[in-house]
Amino acid sequence: MSSKAVFAILAIIPSFAFGQTICIDPGHPSEIGRGSSGKKISEIEAVWLIGSRVAKELEELGYKVVLTKSKQEELVKNRRRAEIANEAKADLMVRLHCDGAGSTGFAVYWPSKQGTAQGRTGPSREVIDKTAKIAPVFHKELGRALKGKLRDNGLKGDEKTLIGSRQGALTGSIFSEVAVVLVEMVDLTNPKDDAFIASKEGQDLYVKALTQAIQKSVPLKKGD
Repeated sequence: MSSKAVFAILAIIPSFAFGQTICIDPGHPSEIGRGSSGKKISEIEAVWLIGSRVAKELEELGYKVVLTKSKQEELVKNRRRAEIANEAKADLMVRLHCDGAGSTGFAVYWPSKQGTAQGRTGPSREVIDKTAKIAPVFHKELGRALKGKLRDNGLKGDEKTLIGSRQGALTGSIFSEVAVVLVEMVDLTNPKDDAFIASKEGQDLYVKALTQAIQKSVPLKKGD
């Protein structure tokens, strides 16, 4: 099902059926490639398996959820991913990735300042301020849920990433009109991280951890 079809379906469902809106963005494939890969699992597979499950968990809790792609191998450019979150008027966009930098553990990134890509400078000051309130809560809860399983590499600005260092912020943040965080869930070049995210135990824990982090940082409004 295409992104347009998904939005068409959502448009006919009464708004009272939903609470807060969350956009889940399973990263890759995109214009920058297929992402990283371990010996047991690829980034594309890991983020899709976990992201799609988090979406279901959130829906059961009462959230409205939008995915940026409808199947694991669907190619969606990073600008379009942000636009999908914008069109849904998401309260938070959660971008899921797996690192391949020869390290270990997880990190959460957020747009702490503006950047420029494809002729656009962004995100707005309003988006930065909104994310500044959400990101620390999200990171703290994620770290609490994953404690003892993965190393916590902290909460960092987009400029600490390879692409962000060149642009000032990640493309998905620059084009975002909603609060946005990116999670590098593990480093797939590390055998232990690779095995963890490929296992049922690891995936189950990550689904729970991400769901709790979203609940804590974007709680459902009273009456939802």
